[in-house]
Amino acid sequence: MKITVVAVGTIKEKYVQQGIDDYVKRLRPYASVEIVEVKEEKAPERLSAAEEAQVREREGRRLLQRLPAPSPATKVIVLDLRGKQFSSEEVASLLGHWATYGTSHWYVVIGGSLGLSEQVRERADLLWSFSRLTFPHQLMRLMVLEQLYRAFKILRGETYHK
Repeated sequence: MKITVVAVGTIKEKYVQQGIDDYVKRLRPYASVEIVEVKEEKAPERLSAAEEAQVREREGRRLLQRLPAPSPATKVIVLDLRGKQFSSEEVASLLGHWATYGTSHWYVVIGGSLGLSEQVRERADLLWSFSRLTFPHQLMRLMVLEQLYRAFKILRGETYHK
């Protein structure tokens, strides 16, 4: 199993990077994990709606360049507020189902601070929302890795600290 997290921008906070590193290490017995960062657009604090759309489009093109062509062996999971919300058990069940039916590489896409282009959403095999709340896009990397780790633990019937 291989997991590639494709995300806009770099991690700036040391404590977030330490958490990400910890979950990548925890995931090693279950999957190979790669994190691919694409360049975040520089944008002033106040942008018009058209300028925001341009930023999303440029970042979106970079994200799409890092994703494979559609294939039964791959799934592209895009984090999006408009996506479906799952419990941890439902995530585990879905990932287990995909693995059973031949999906060996999961791509998880995390957009930038202004969100995602429609083209990225359209490429998704699944739009996944963690909550109706908005989270920092850098923190989402840590949260995604934690949930994937939890899903593997659930699938294997292993205990997870509470």
